[in-house]
Amino acid sequence: MENKVMLMIDALKDGFNRFADFSGVSTRSQYWYFILGTSIASVIAQVAFGDLGGNLVSLITLIPTIAVAVRRMHDVGKSGWFILVPIYNLVLVLTPSKGPTYN
Repeated sequence: MENKVMLMIDALKDGFNRFADFSGVSTRSQYWYFILGTSIASVIAQVAFGDLGGNLVSLITLIPTIAVAVRRMHDVGKSGWFILVPIYNLVLVLTPSKGPTYN
């Protein structure tokens, strides 16, 4: 089954709508668009409001970012705890999906 590439807006909406959902999956494109969108928001807040603005945006997006990362680990067939393994988690977020959803 072909993965549909989500637009950044859709990935951000999905990430914030499911901000406390640590089950299910997030595709590779959802993960990277979410990371890109939150990084851009943080940089814009930092430029506009200084360190406090950038830190505030980073703090607001912390839990949704962890949830998206855990769902990404599920998408590659691994436990969400693998986000704690330093280099291996980067390898996992770059790998393609394993197919059926992780339960």
